[in-house]
Amino acid sequence: MTDSRAKTITSVLQEERSFLPSKEFQARARISSLAQYEELRQEASRDPEAFWAKKAREYLQWQKDFTQVLDWQEPHAKWFGDGQLNASVNCLDRHVEAGRGQKTAILWEGEPGDTRRITYAELLQDVCRFANALKELGIRKGDRVMIYMPMVPETVVAMLACARIGAPHSLVFGGFSAEALASRSNDAKAKLMITADGNYRRGSVVPLKNNVDEALRHAPTIENVIVLQRTGKDQQGTWNKEREHDWHELMQKQSDICPPEELDSEHPLFLLYTSGSTGQPKGILHTTAGYLLGCAYTFAETFDYRDDDVYWCTADVGWVTGHSYVVYGPLANAATVVIYEGAPNYPDPSRFWQIIEKYKVTIFYTAPTAIRSFIKWGDEFVEKQDLSSLRLLGTVGEPINPEAWMWYRQKIGQDRCPIVDTWWQTETGCIMIAPFPGATPTRPGTATRPFFGIEADVVDHDGNPVPDNTGGFLVIKKPWPSMLRTIYGDDERYRKQYWSHIPGMYFTGDGARRDEHGNFWIMGRIDDVLNVSGHRLSTMEIESALVSHSSVAEAAVVGRPDAIKGESIACFVTLEGKTQPTPELKTELIQHVVRHIGALARPDDIRFTESLPKTRSGKIMRRLLRDIAAGRQSNGDMTTLEDFSVLERLRHSEEQESV
Repeated sequence: MTDSRAKTITSVLQEERSFLPSKEFQARARISSLAQYEELRQEASRDPEAFWAKKAREYLQWQKDFTQVLDWQEPHAKWFGDGQLNASVNCLDRHVEAGRGQKTAILWEGEPGDTRRITYAELLQDVCRFANALKELGIRKGDRVMIYMPMVPETVVAMLACARIGAPHSLVFGGFSAEALASRSNDAKAKLMITADGNYRRGSVVPLKNNVDEALRHAPTIENVIVLQRTGKDQQGTWNKEREHDWHELMQKQSDICPPEELDSEHPLFLLYTSGSTGQPKGILHTTAGYLLGCAYTFAETFDYRDDDVYWCTADVGWVTGHSYVVYGPLANAATVVIYEGAPNYPDPSRFWQIIEKYKVTIFYTAPTAIRSFIKWGDEFVEKQDLSSLRLLGTVGEPINPEAWMWYRQKIGQDRCPIVDTWWQTETGCIMIAPFPGATPTRPGTATRPFFGIEADVVDHDGNPVPDNTGGFLVIKKPWPSMLRTIYGDDERYRKQYWSHIPGMYFTGDGARRDEHGNFWIMGRIDDVLNVSGHRLSTMEIESALVSHSSVAEAAVVGRPDAIKGESIACFVTLEGKTQPTPELKTELIQHVVRHIGALARPDDIRFTESLPKTRSGKIMRRLLRDIAAGRQSNGDMTTLEDFSVLERLRHSEEQESV
């Protein structure tokens, strides 16, 4: 760790607004008081193994019960090691056997408007048929399967079919390029590719199979390809008939009975690749029992799940949020899940709100970047829809600015829906820090307190806890069931990245502070912390100060090399509605930041832009903004960038300003 990272992170953003759960919500809540929360937290802390064993038997169905709970040989954990179970059984069979086969599992809406309603019994039949199709093509327990698919029910079927036969799946988000797909397939040494001819995005067709065709030129381990005809734009005459198979033709000849494999608790469930700082993606390995327990338990408690809920997480299944909170967590609880294929602003920015009204969604879980886009598009798109079915809201993906949190509460939640602001990572598998909506007082911008059994702390570079309201490094001090097991094929990288910075602690890579109430405030990735004249400043807090101005819809803050200060503060700002950029507004925003944080956080540059470079999952690509601010050409992987024209416009504006 460098010396600069070891310095204290200055944290001066203050937030005094606090919201208690309503009495109406508490009356039906699973956890309805802080006293109840504290009792469970202490139970988990006193004897973690007994606590997790109890929850594993409560939330999961075992084919063979376990006698061992945790085998911890730092940094490797084995949970419930001698038990056996199957993830697809836990998501499907047990609900059907309990007489719930006619309950709706998936409410699906395609971007063009086509819809499907699938029951648990129907989903189980499809999963069995597809599992048999996989076996027909030679897939066996332990074989890796790549899935490069749209947000359609067949993607869920493919995941659960792989889980049923013990073939670890590796989903690749449909926005990735052929090169990225090939590199992930090669790292996993995958045997089969599952894809579609294309998917719909803002009225256009994204040609997924074309990317697969290109990727397969550089992916020699793939023996067969299964193709779903989603758009009808692909011509089978271009197929390689020896290894490419039509999804529907395969399914038609399969039995709807497929006995599930009895899998060890530590049998790999999936690999999910995340971008690494070195540019080489990391294959995060999750195993069956611990991961499934984490998803099932956190889903039930964090979202205060009830049997009559209609739940919608807007994440793509290609990301971990989609794995954990579109598929495994909700389905393990027999929830009804909404899945939508397209963009939130097609054909207009009211699409999400129309879906909530149409399906009477009760729980809505989305990203702060999406919320800020909703704000920018205007309240009129919200106000014409009936959102009265909503009873709980959630956020995921990055820290949420307090003013965006307030808009979400007031405009979407109509001041009656609690907000669960969740912190977790691909590596953690499930939610680690979040409010319990019937018990926890919430404050805009904080994920509040750790989940039961999660020993989180904020420490300095020596691992010592820092005082309240002092920035430090967010760490986890004890193993938890859903933790990643390693980086696939590179255990040394796993040790170095997560366990070498602070001995004995899982290093999250995030900066944080804890306030006097015990709430955790996530300050963003450590790489996004600025060093300005020796002060370590959180970019998230500067962004929050900017967004709190009535003219600002969204802001991204990055560092720019500075010969005197080390780094200067560069801000990229999009404005609300019809607000026009002016020199006077730029000056006003600079003073606004100074008033909210202090002179040490005075922006050196504010650049107005119509939009920011984002991935298709909605995350701002700050790495590209750092390059623009520094006047550098951008290198590295840009395959997830949704709109390359945004980058070109920003570069052009930089050139214009330098003339």
